[in-house]
Amino acid sequence: MNFAFWGLTFWDIAVLLIYFVVIIYVAIKASLTIKNSEDYFMAGRRFGKLIQTFAAYGQATSVENVTATTTMVNANGASGIWAMLAGGLINLPVFWMTSPWYRRLRVLTMGDFFEERYGSKRMAGFYALCQTIFFVMIGAFGLMAMAKTVAAITAKPESELTKIEHVEYTKAIELEKLEAADFALLSGAEKEKLAELQLINPKKEYSYINENLLIWIVAIVTLVYASIGGLAAAFMVDLLQGIFTILLSLMLIPFAMVKINFMHGAEGVLGSFETFHKVLPASFMELWGSPSLIEFSWYWILFFSIMIVITTAVQANQLTACGSAKDDYTARYGFVSGMLLKRYSTVLWGLLALFTVVLYGGKIADPDYIWGHATRDLLGPAGFGLVGLMIACLVAALMSAKSAFMITAAAMITNNLYKPYYPNKSEAHYILMGRIFGAIYMLISAYFATISNGVFELFKMTMMFNSILAACFWLGMVWRRSNAAGAWTSMVIMFVATVVLPFGMPLISGVRTSEYLSKTTEAIPVSRTYVASEMDVQFRNEAIAKWERLNAAGIRENERPEVLQMGEKFDKKVLLPKKSIFWSDGFEFNEGQAAGLGNLKVELIAADLMGWDLSKNSYSLNETLTFLFRIIFPFAILMVVSYFTSPEDKRRLDQFYGKMLTPVVGTHEDDVHAMKLTRENPNRFNHLLLFSNSNWEFRKWNREDWVGVIVSSLAAVGVVVLLVLLVSIGKS
Repeated sequence: MNFAFWGLTFWDIAVLLIYFVVIIYVAIKASLTIKNSEDYFMAGRRFGKLIQTFAAYGQATSVENVTATTTMVNANGASGIWAMLAGGLINLPVFWMTSPWYRRLRVLTMGDFFEERYGSKRMAGFYALCQTIFFVMIGAFGLMAMAKTVAAITAKPESELTKIEHVEYTKAIELEKLEAADFALLSGAEKEKLAELQLINPKKEYSYINENLLIWIVAIVTLVYASIGGLAAAFMVDLLQGIFTILLSLMLIPFAMVKINFMHGAEGVLGSFETFHKVLPASFMELWGSPSLIEFSWYWILFFSIMIVITTAVQANQLTACGSAKDDYTARYGFVSGMLLKRYSTVLWGLLALFTVVLYGGKIADPDYIWGHATRDLLGPAGFGLVGLMIACLVAALMSAKSAFMITAAAMITNNLYKPYYPNKSEAHYILMGRIFGAIYMLISAYFATISNGVFELFKMTMMFNSILAACFWLGMVWRRSNAAGAWTSMVIMFVATVVLPFGMPLISGVRTSEYLSKTTEAIPVSRTYVASEMDVQFRNEAIAKWERLNAAGIRENERPEVLQMGEKFDKKVLLPKKSIFWSDGFEFNEGQAAGLGNLKVELIAADLMGWDLSKNSYSLNETLTFLFRIIFPFAILMVVSYFTSPEDKRRLDQFYGKMLTPVVGTHEDDVHAMKLTRENPNRFNHLLLFSNSNWEFRKWNREDWVGVIVSSLAAVGVVVLLVLLVSIGKS
């Protein structure tokens, strides 16, 4: 059929319609099982291994992961994969041990943990407020990434641009030509034009689809099916959406390989791998510590991973994913296997991102659009509804995570913010309020998605929030001496240090233009020896051509660069650029004056005021220092304050830790009976403690613990081996 709408064929549209009909049907079917709040918010705690695996995979995997991986690899080379991969690898064995915690809590929300452990409804409410803010940012992040990608898939050709769009497009093309030219050889008028266009930053990519409209449509569809069916609908759809997301991870790779072989005269699977080693600079393919990739050093990767392990444990969706399992083993098996699936998917996203550099490197101004452009370019000619299937995959990846976040946010707002003020209402009332709060959450996320500028900028904003709460969770789980005074002090100080000051201080007049805050790292030259690729030869030829133009104009500097041949060893000197020390997004310059962009790094300001010359550090080391602050400082505050203030009520602590030692096995009735025995004798499992006469609640490991940690650790190593293998295939 020749029918087309928004750049999509009949079959593309048919695939999308079938997808949306199926998920609404599942939601309606799931709604028939809802009888109380636990059914709505926790799906009756009845799911087995298969659903739990895809529930964990779905709530942890969204379209922004795909887009961000592609963006970072295009910007930073193969090492950019670590931004999405690193933390999750260490998480695997850690979450094998911590997943039963969430199931054994036997509560509706993570906020309930803070109330039960620290005896404070206000602390539960504060947690719910912080996590709702976090989920709004994550929701906005995903919606925006999805919209950008689908917009790129449905991009307009130049011939169909409106008059206004064509004017903007023409300016964008002119800007590209001026930026590619030798600035020294531009005329005065051309230099003025370049400055004018850079300030305007004209748009080059236009779509049949309005991105903001698409955001609202997908948000409303997600809202409808999650509101109707609750967590059961979200997790049952996750099974379908997980399959779609895995397809998303695989679908483009063979098409990219075929096109690379066609463009470069290569053959077979090996040919495409040989090509990206042949074309891309060797420095671009370094997984660890390339001198040109200033962010992803080995110590950045290590401490980033540790920070992610600590902060993700306190995310509210962890309890939603594990707490809905029928027993302990199902919770840990499902969660870890789901996380492992995501790590393998991430490796595949990174591989495809490397292929896109070969195909489109330097041709697409906004890296957030690369995945969508690749979809249109590679799948469009094949037909058969493949573009529609990719859009369905992207939407599925988004909806699987955001529906779970919506239910989790609704549960926290209902249970920890609304219910304390309106107790003793009917189950139907709380379910209704959960639906209302879920709808509000999704609409606010959609609004912020429409006003945000870039995927990576929003990603970085989400990184800081959970360091506020992490110490209170971890020490609350394992240290009896942790108390409400210490928890409040730690949370308030971290909230001020990571939210109030970083975002509040830039609002003060003169702060962004402060000379003190304009400090940068030093520009450091680094030299490495590489084997020349096609791109290295291309860069050298461009340098020679530039030297000859300058020589002709009488303004050359240094000696003429030597000709470089493919496969020849050469020394490459890289000047690590100056980077802002205190501003997250660097500077903008207006009439020669620097103005800071983004939020302030308060931790580094403190280190500088104490006399540490941060300009001598690499950018990567300074970033690592912020990780160390967020890892160590909140734990230190909580422990010191708790030690010097009164402990929590012993009877309440006995009941709490007794519950955490009581395994969830068998049927619901079996668990009710087990908890009755524990309430009567909360010390009945104390023989399982490693330090029975101390304040530390570390449990002795059994065979299941040891086997699980070893297997999950080996699985993490296997992911790294796969990554190294894929990046190394075809390397001469």
